[in-house]
Amino acid sequence: MGHEMDTLQNWFDKSSRIVFFGGAGVSTESGIPDFRSTDGLYHQQYDYPPETILSHTFYQARPEEFYRFYRNKMLFPNAEPNAAHRKLAELERAGKLTAVVTQNIDGLHQAAGSREVLELHGSVHRNYCEKCRRFYSLEDIISSSGVPKCTCGGRIKPDVVLYEEALDGRTLERALDHIRGADMLIIGGTSLAVYPAASLVNYYGGKKLVLINKSPTPYDSSADLLIAAPIGGVLGAIRVNGSL
Repeated sequence: MGHEMDTLQNWFDKSSRIVFFGGAGVSTESGIPDFRSTDGLYHQQYDYPPETILSHTFYQARPEEFYRFYRNKMLFPNAEPNAAHRKLAELERAGKLTAVVTQNIDGLHQAAGSREVLELHGSVHRNYCEKCRRFYSLEDIISSSGVPKCTCGGRIKPDVVLYEEALDGRTLERALDHIRGADMLIIGGTSLAVYPAASLVNYYGGKKLVLINKSPTPYDSSADLLIAAPIGGVLGAIRVNGSL
């Protein structure tokens, strides 16, 4: 992997509008399981498949069961940023990286210090009453039981994009603007199997498309540089040039 890392470092040194697009694999090194790996949610046994439970239809029809699964399997309040999160924040501070576009909902990029984070699928740290729109924190959800209710009596819903729900239009457009303007696009820790998020790759028109993932993706043949390795180890080895 030495040649690939040399090329990656060289591209980092010469780029000033880097965009990172990441998925669940970015947070597995922080102890958060992804959805499709051997130890991920899709390989565990529940009364219903995770994809069913995490759908808008299921949430509406069986909110108690939704929240039982959500609290047990989707919330990791003690998780800490790993080398990948920290390096991306360092690159932003150095003026090299313009945005992080993420499919994750754990808030670890912000915890590491990243500022321009576009959360395509929302965040567990934001929760709103469906009736009055009052805000509730992650701690409020964890400390509640059953279906959390607002003081007004309305049901509280996590600000996460469930299956069957559309992505937030403003977040998506900002992500597209950054990707279109990037002189280097790094894709890491994602199988690129979840749409429409995965289709954002098609909006990059540059010649430094880097794909870092442990397993193959549908976009491997399109990458200018392909590195089959854990994202934390790869990004953690990058030297950052610039004023911090």
